[in-house]
This record gives sequence, C-alpha cells and structure tokens, in this order.
Amino acid sequence: MRKIFFITFVFLFAQIFHVAPVQAKHSADFQSKYTLTGVVILSRHNIRSPMSDKNSALAKITPHDWFKWTSAPSELSLRGGELETIMGQYFRRRLVDEKLITENYLPADGEIRFYANSLQRTIATAQFFSSGLFPVANVRIEHKFDVGKADPVFNPQITFADDEYRASVNKYMRAMFADKTPKNGYRLIEKVLDFKDSAFAKEEGLTHFRDDKLEFTFEVDKELAAHETLKLASQASDALTLQYYEAETPLDAAFGHEISFGDWQEISSVKDFYGEVLYSAPAVAVNVAHPLLQVMYDELSADRKFTFLCGHDSNIVSVLSALEVEEYSLPQTIECKTPIGCKLVFEKWRGTDGVDYVETELIYQSAEQLRNKTTLTLDNPPMIFPIRFKDIPQNADGLYRLEDLQKRFQKTFDAYNELPTDSRVA
Repeated sequence: MRKIFFITFVFLFAQIFHVAPVQAKHSADFQSKYTLTGVVILSRHNIRSPMSDKNSALAKITPHDWFKWTSAPSELSLRGGELETIMGQYFRRRLVDEKLITENYLPADGEIRFYANSLQRTIATAQFFSSGLFPVANVRIEHKFDVGKADPVFNPQITFADDEYRASVNKYMRAMFADKTPKNGYRLIEKVLDFKDSAFAKEEGLTHFRDDKLEFTFEVDKELAAHETLKLASQASDALTLQYYEAETPLDAAFGHEISFGDWQEISSVKDFYGEVLYSAPAVAVNVAHPLLQVMYDELSADRKFTFLCGHDSNIVSVLSALEVEEYSLPQTIECKTPIGCKLVFEKWRGTDGVDYVETELIYQSAEQLRNKTTLTLDNPPMIFPIRFKDIPQNADGLYRLEDLQKRFQKTFDAYNELPTDSRVA
C-alpha cells in the first residue's frame, strides 16, 4: 500500500510541477523483452557565441557590454565543447548499459554515421560528442560543403512558395500566434538591456520593441523571415540566453538586474516564440523539414548501429511539428522547447515478439547542469523527456512500432508532394 501511495504521489507531483519522468536505465524486465539495435539522434549544436559582431544592431540595443566570448560570432564556445563531450560520455555509458556497444568501441565501416551542417558550431558539436561517445575511434564528421556554407538538408529554407501559399500560411500564422506573443518576455528584455538608454533606441526613437507585428516574407531557397522588430527581439533573447549559460552568475548575465529563473524563461520564450512562429505551422514544417526528414527516415530504416545528425533548433522544431507531436514544455530549463545542445533520440528496439519498436525522447542538460558543467552518469543523468506522437498508439512499455513511425514520416512526404511541382525542390 505504501509503495502504491508513493508511486501515485510521484506521478501527481510530476504532473503538477511538469517534472519529466527521468528514466536513465531500462529495467531488467524491459531488457529481457527488447534488444537495442540502433540509435538515430537529431541534435542541436551546443553553446555558441551570438550570431552578431560588435558593430551589429545587437551591440547597439544596450548600453552595457556583452559577455566576452571564447569564440568568434556564431561559433561553438569552449564551454559548449566541454558540455558536448560530457553528453557524449553519458551516451557511452547509456549505450554500453543497453548493450549496443562495448566500452571504447571501435565501429566497423558503415556501423556509425556522424553528419553535420557545414557550419563550425555544428561540425564542432558533432566532433566533441563523438570524442565522448567513441573516444578511441577517431570518428570522421561528414559534411557536404566548405565550412561556413549551409547544407540545404539542415537549412530550414522554403522550397516552394506561390502567392496562394504565402497568403494561406500568413493567415494561419496570424490566427495561430497573434494571441501567444510573449509580451512579458519583451518587457523583461527591455528591462535587462536598459533598452530605452541604448544607442539603437535613441536613433530609432523607440522606448520598447514592437510586439504587434506578425508579418512574414517567403522566398524560395531562403529561410522564412519575420518582421524586423520580432527578429531583433529574438536576437536579443538568444544572446541573453547564451550569456546566462556563460556568465559567472545569473546577475552578471542580466547586467546587474535581479531577476528570477521564471523571468529567464520569459526572456528565452521570445526566441522560442520566433522559432515556433517560423517553423511549426504544418504547411511550413513539411516544406522546410523535407530534406532532413528524408535523411532521418533513411537512417531509421537502415541497418546501422548509430547515427548522429547535427543541426539547429529550427531543425528540431520543424521536424517535431511535421511529425505531429503532442504539445510539451520541458522542465528545469530556461529554453522550454529546444534547449541548447538537446537531442531528439530515436532508439530502435527488437522485441522478443519479432517486432521492431522505437522509443522517442528529448534528452538535454538542465540549466543547472549547463552552468555547472555537471558530470553526467546513469545515476546522475541529463533530463530525459518522452516525446509523444498524435494518433500513434504505444505498447504497454511506451514504445511505438517502427512501421507506424515510418508511416508518419511517409505522411509528411505525401504532404510535401502535394505542393505544386513547378516550384518545388526535388
């Protein structure tokens, strides 16, 4: 009776306070019924410096000096590399425990694949992760272009746009997101930046960011673009979020303003809102995520032990939206959708019934683990959050049939193929 009461209490606590059910190790009963056959991970890069340099608008929107970064603009920071190695080491412990690999595993040709966008922060993230996971294997990171040139597979660019499509998506976005604008986040950003005292505000005659303009432009082979004010506020949100992870104290990160953890979540929500607006609308998601979804489908269907695909938060947002996942909000992080360095993990399990199954999770370091560079183990794991797909049944152990998940991928391909062929990228 006491055990039942305790389990019920833990479940209710998790529901009330939105705490993810962390399961670092599968039970002996689970492992007696299933054998892990492969893992496919879509990862966001780890901590990078802001995208803009000292001469950009970002530098002008506050009278304060931004954090002095250990890397050039947009590149992976020293802390980001350390954190990614830590995460790779955790996955080594996990996959050894799950009996997919042995300690200090040396993969045979074709058993593993590391594929990254051709940008420094994504290639470096994949390299650091591989060093933690396969420390003696000297893993080669696959990327298709010269460093600095975006790979279309990872670049969330519009592959089709005519006037009817533009009008339809704009109408959907305004209807879907107009009432969700994170106005508290805007106000907090202005407060922390002392925006009204900035050179930018004085030059433009502004006292605050505009939060009433949901306007978008569509150009084929380019990323979807939002109104400049929303874009600038998102850049400020992004820079402050990254500064929160890197600065010595949260007070330093907030330029001396005393704000709460919940306030940091509000600040981060502005960039999350920007990403959600741009990439989560169904008609946009199946469009911009199509090349990456094809790669993921092929990897899930392949006879390969491990695949690591390294891109961006926009990739994870658009992929999850296209695959129709249930709404979620992640705990113990200031980025509640796609935290820095997070991994969308697909584990493929072969059941004793001969059926192939998939377990899906978002695995990420909590804000505290990121700031403290916490060592991760099976007994002290990162955050592990189950991802649920709408209208796909799970078995008693929380697994999806691989066949059902492949059908969901095929559904996104069908939606993409319904776009007019005269303007669609093959």
